[in-house]
Amino acid sequence: MPPFHKPCDPECSEAHLHDFEEKVIQASRNKPVLVDFWADWCAPCHAIAPHLERVMSEMSKQVDLVKVEVDEGENMKLAGHYKLRGFPTLMLFVDGEERARFAGNRASHWIRDWLEEHLPA
Repeated sequence: MPPFHKPCDPECSEAHLHDFEEKVIQASRNKPVLVDFWADWCAPCHAIAPHLERVMSEMSKQVDLVKVEVDEGENMKLAGHYKLRGFPTLMLFVDGEERARFAGNRASHWIRDWLEEHLPA
């Protein structure tokens, strides 16, 4: 499996329950934030990783990527709060609010098109 999840490369950062408000909600008021809710045991989470890496290398000026490992510490509370039903779930936050989400593995071009559709003009 690709080592994209740990450690997080320069195109992303990690968030946890205690700093989600700062790293996602507050940060999205300045620049959109794409949150990848993932789990280490989740094969589709590992499969989407290279696609996210590719898209973020192209779009890092428009959107930041923050990864949340749901099985780490109290992060599962975030999964419950946002009513996540499967992993990976990717959520786009803009101006402090969720703008869009999708679940499951997707190809790079699909993720890029989805982001372009939902990012502010």
